[in-house]
Amino acid sequence: MRVAALALAAALLAAPSAAASEAGVEPIAGPRLAYVLHCMGCHLEDGSGAPGRVPSLAGVGRFLRVPGGRDYLLRVPGVAQAPLDDAALAALLDWLLARFDPAAAAAPGFAPFRAAEVARARALPLADAEAARRALLAELGAAGDPAEPAPR
Repeated sequence: MRVAALALAAALLAAPSAAASEAGVEPIAGPRLAYVLHCMGCHLEDGSGAPGRVPSLAGVGRFLRVPGGRDYLLRVPGVAQAPLDDAALAALLDWLLARFDPAAAAAPGFAPFRAAEVARARALPLADAEAARRALLAELGAAGDPAEPAPR
């Protein structure tokens, strides 16, 4: 009985509901479900994070504009250590960009993340993600891009 109840709950969470689709609400499935399960606990539903502790995901695509930025997004600990296979993680990163920085995801020249790229990068997680983020934000600032303050 308990197994059946768990299976039903999982099916209801993963299946898009007709009412949600009609109301224009994104169903909780695929990459969005992965975000809910593996990212939302720290970055929150709206991606705002926690100032000074968890970076906001708003404008996350700005990292794609500087050398090393794409690699950074693939190697931050929460990404590199996510319990997802490489293809699911690539899909999650693409969804995350489309959700929290749609202009970056739609920019000319944007290449969706690939499973092989994810596998190579996540094999070498960042030793100091905060220092890497500060360096990239400084480079973005030097390029005239408004950079958010680095976490303290």
